Amino acid sequence: MASAIVLIPFYIKYLPTEVYGALAICLAFSAFVQIVVTYSFDSSLYIHYHELKHTPEKLAPYISSAFIFILALGTLAGIFFSITGQLIFAWLLPESDFSFYPYGLVSVGVGVFQSVFKVYGHLLQTREKPETFLWANVTSFSVVAITTIVGLQLFPGSLLGPLGGRLLANSGSAVWVLFRVFREYGFHFKSPWQNTSFSFNAYTYLYQLQQWVVNYADRFVILFALPVAAVSTVGIYELAIKCLAPVELLLNGLNASINPQIVKAISQQEPPKTSTPEINRYSYGLVSVIMLAVTVAILIMPWLVDWFITKTDYSRAIPYLPYIAAIFIFKAMRLYFILPYSVLKKMNNLTAINLFVSLLKIVLMLWFIRKWELYGVIMSSALAYFIEMILLWYYLKDHYIIRFNFFKLIAGPLALFCLILIVEPMLGNVYPALIHFVYVGLCVMLLWFLYRNELKFLDPLKILKLK
Repeated sequence: MASAIVLIPFYIKYLPTEVYGALAICLAFSAFVQIVVTYSFDSSLYIHYHELKHTPEKLAPYISSAFIFILALGTLAGIFFSITGQLIFAWLLPESDFSFYPYGLVSVGVGVFQSVFKVYGHLLQTREKPETFLWANVTSFSVVAITTIVGLQLFPGSLLGPLGGRLLANSGSAVWVLFRVFREYGFHFKSPWQNTSFSFNAYTYLYQLQQWVVNYADRFVILFALPVAAVSTVGIYELAIKCLAPVELLLNGLNASINPQIVKAISQQEPPKTSTPEINRYSYGLVSVIMLAVTVAILIMPWLVDWFITKTDYSRAIPYLPYIAAIFIFKAMRLYFILPYSVLKKMNNLTAINLFVSLLKIVLMLWFIRKWELYGVIMSSALAYFIEMILLWYYLKDHYIIRFNFFKLIAGPLALFCLILIVEPMLGNVYPALIHFVYVGLCVMLLWFLYRNELKFLDPLKILKLK
């Protein structure tokens, strides 16, 4: 995510929109390969590590075998896509001239190496080694950025630079991970499910695949449904999404910071489990921060994109920014309803809901895109998130007592979303700076109205003394 923010100016400078669109397709495919190869070990390590940490003779074979299994699955994925990759892409994208060779195959390697590094990152977090985790990620990010920038300068206008640089950087990270794992835990070629269950990861695995559909399938649908200049259109759409990476980074960071507190609060309750004012405050705070971040991003990002643009085609991304930004309001709201599913071990329900939403989103995209093009893709995403939130709420209420302030969690955020959706088409292109500044002001006023009672208890003098 951080590399996407840093590399945007270089992509704009060195890549035409059609090449950037092809890069977006390749990186989306890499993300798919990463999920397939990982088989949800990134999620299950936490549980199994704590179950086996007091029996080192079982823990070492499990961790070592897990990484060997990932490598074996990665090898099989490489062989499979080497044979079938072009046939699959030709079947999925019959009207596109996008070729799988050689860069689709390079993307497979990128995905495999990313999976090794990602699983090890979760292992470091599980073992509570924050310093190693931090420096590993900073180093990996730096190497990816440097190799990509050098590659773009050496091979401008080509996928060889960004994909080749990423493959080189990720392969180095994977070799470092495997060296550390096998040095510490040994080389044990046993089933990683000798002390656990093969099916344990299945629901989380399916959930991650469905999340890939929600987050990445739109690029492929654009290629399928808009054959004329489709790759260039994907490049425009990808730039608009990547410009809002700071908002997504903020959302993910806040969610990661409050999740342990919410999990702890729910886990300590006796049945029946219920939401509490403490749990709700975490979610209200997250949604409020994202609402403000969305309006600030709508104000600032068009100006930044216009400043960095050296190729006029990329300016086509600017009108889509407010609408894509507004979708983050739904992304923040839905997190309130998702977390209890995992704590209550209702992943089967969550998987079923996400399967329906994933299929619905694809159908809506195919329906809307032919009439409204990229606006149709954005509309389908917003509608899918809204329906998902309703379904999550409906199926959770039988297992979890839900009590929250409707105006703070639902009505207030929806009011801001509707404001952007109604005002932007009418005035956003005529007076963009003024209207986008008004969004920020109205958001601040709305948050003050929603939290005016809480603000009465804030003592500015005490806050200044703390500083």
